[in-house]
Amino acid sequence: MSDKPKPIFDKRIFWDVNFEAIDYDKKYKFVIERVFERGDTPDIRNCRRYYGDELIAEVLLSAKFLPQMRMYLAAAVIDRPVEDFRCYKLRQSNPELFPY
Repeated sequence: MSDKPKPIFDKRIFWDVNFEAIDYDKKYKFVIERVFERGDTPDIRNCRRYYGDELIAEVLLSAKFLPQMRMYLAAAVIDRPVEDFRCYKLRQSNPELFPY
């Protein structure tokens, strides 16, 4: 990963952290989850190019939370059923926490 040029993401995705200081290799889980939670199509493409679909699938399947619509988008991108996602299972076991 680290020999590739840094991916280009919209700064608004990382509005709450120091954007220039993000270590894309050490904080890969945070970056991937945040891009799929708040990013648009070019951001997701750049994320896939940098990290690869295998690592992205691993991170997204084990994520504790993704907004419902983004969970379905992630399922389509990595071609896995939404039932395989940890965040889907957590949402099913605690429906009162997610008033969608």
